[in-house]
Amino acid sequence: MRVLIAVTHLLGAGHLTRAAALARTFAGAGHEAVLVSGGVPAPMVRLDGVRLVQLPPLRIAGTDFGTLLGPDGVAADPDLLARRRALTIETVAAFAPDAVLTELFPFGRRALAGEFLALVEVARALRPRPLVLASVRDILVVSARPERIAQAHHRVATLYDAVLVHGDPSLAPLDASWPLDPATAAKVRYTGYVDEGDRAGPAVARAGVLVAAGSGPAGLTLLRTAADAARRRPDLGWRILAGHGVPEPALTVIARGLPEGTVTRARSDYRALLAGAAVSVSQSGYNTVVDLLATGTPAVLVPFEAGGETEQRLRAERVAARGLARLLPEAEVSGDTLLRAVDAQRAAPLPGPHGIDLGGARRSVAIVEALHAGRSAPGRAGRSGFDAVRRALDAAAAPDRSVPFFWRDDDAVTATRALDRLIGLAEAHAVPLLLAAIPAGLEPTLGRRIEGAGGVSVAIHGLAHRNHAPAGEKPAEFGAHRPFEALRADAAAAFRIARDRLPAAVLLPVFVPPWNRLAPSLAAVLPDLGYRGLSAVPGPPVPGLRRWDATLDPIDWRGGRSLADPDALLRGLAADIAAGRTVGLLTHHLAHDAAIWRFVEDLLSLLLGHPAVQPLDFRRLCEPVAVDSGAPPSNSPVSEIARSA
Repeated sequence: MRVLIAVTHLLGAGHLTRAAALARTFAGAGHEAVLVSGGVPAPMVRLDGVRLVQLPPLRIAGTDFGTLLGPDGVAADPDLLARRRALTIETVAAFAPDAVLTELFPFGRRALAGEFLALVEVARALRPRPLVLASVRDILVVSARPERIAQAHHRVATLYDAVLVHGDPSLAPLDASWPLDPATAAKVRYTGYVDEGDRAGPAVARAGVLVAAGSGPAGLTLLRTAADAARRRPDLGWRILAGHGVPEPALTVIARGLPEGTVTRARSDYRALLAGAAVSVSQSGYNTVVDLLATGTPAVLVPFEAGGETEQRLRAERVAARGLARLLPEAEVSGDTLLRAVDAQRAAPLPGPHGIDLGGARRSVAIVEALHAGRSAPGRAGRSGFDAVRRALDAAAAPDRSVPFFWRDDDAVTATRALDRLIGLAEAHAVPLLLAAIPAGLEPTLGRRIEGAGGVSVAIHGLAHRNHAPAGEKPAEFGAHRPFEALRADAAAAFRIARDRLPAAVLLPVFVPPWNRLAPSLAAVLPDLGYRGLSAVPGPPVPGLRRWDATLDPIDWRGGRSLADPDALLRGLAADIAAGRTVGLLTHHLAHDAAIWRFVEDLLSLLLGHPAVQPLDFRRLCEPVAVDSGAPPSNSPVSEIARSA
């Protein structure tokens, strides 16, 4: 793809830093990335593999976002704004992007609405039309004027394909700061936090207090207070980093009376310094908090709140509520209060694992890739077959009818790039996904990856996906040829292992037998073991269990293990729809080649874009696992493989 990201940072460089990290990740994934930047150049922002188009830069004084200043510090005149707009339009027309991301707009940057709207208008006139996506941080600053909120929602509804929210809803859902209407909420895609920095190795020993206050002058109060505290308690080992936007005379005053090297400009190895610090003192901007989450450093957060700013305070409150930092309001900061907060954090234990999703850069790429693939006209895998499905859907589109649809994917054990692509595809279409995971092979990375994906649930895919069938028979792990007690013990052990290794929030008591083969005797006792659902291939009902059975598997397992005859698959699907059957898509992300991925992407685009299709959400249909859910007790009999697992 060709991806264009437009960003103008006005206060600090956080917006540019995040946009550049996204652009680098797109470039690293093999796409062509252009970053159109309209703020003051920031020397520490990396642009590896990214083409930069620098507009005549704008900035603001203090927190006056309504008055834009040009490079000379004078209010920007119409000629400067026109030159910016012309260069933006020229870049879009020449680059012909497949996807356009506008950073913060239309939820913010109202003073630059003309520029952003001109960009979007030119992009939407291109053929083929590119995706138009809003790219926003976890927390927005909401206007006190309802008409401005309504205006943003209208622009999303009429101009945008999706809203990429670079945050984790378990920490800060977007509607905690912005009142979403239903239409806008339907376009939200959470990516996780964009971790811009390199992973720092674990420190041999933590020591000293590291102070940082962003890239601009907004952190001057914190820098001055930290310098005062450092003069009073030099024994704590202070290192104070000032952004490149802090004026040199102010920096000289801050450093007065402190040992040489205590106060310096911000450094490119900040992440490594942070990983080795005993305590961090900082504001609570987006990138700063991501750095803290990545390093696990005990922190004192002093959120920037001048000019009625609420973003950093809300983020700091949510991080502090998770026990990951100590909040010191800006209005209360002084040398005394800062030293007390630092001493308290030095005495506190290191923060434990937080489970907050920091994979936002690569997941943003996966979501945009999936959205772009979904825009490709269905038909690469058989136009006549897709036409037949569309006609069947049209016939089913009646007020009292719908086509129930669910999606199951098998054989998960760990986080992989293929799993990222799968989850990105599900998120792009806002469709629930049931991931059948093999308990005996589960790795911790799988639970962490799924916990950050809002629409993914996990079913129990047998015990070890091991074939116990006699030679010459079809493979099965839970087939009728095994003794009943062995089947029962393995099913009980699978449940217990899954509960031990997966987050309770994502695990559902649904049994998925490997190879979709299950002895009737075991099916009858699954409810006694705590299972509430069964997913295989169509079969008879089982008392006490709800069934969701797969009806469409696109892989040619008996042939080349690539895509089966697409027209035959689609004709069968059309027949199922006409007969009023539930459509159950079965995929195997680890086995997909390019042809299978294309078919699945095209199929989801067709089905989920049709009003007759009603996706089934397993979390609503099946009660999540709880401690007292009736799951097998710890003394249940287990087989040898369960004990070894």
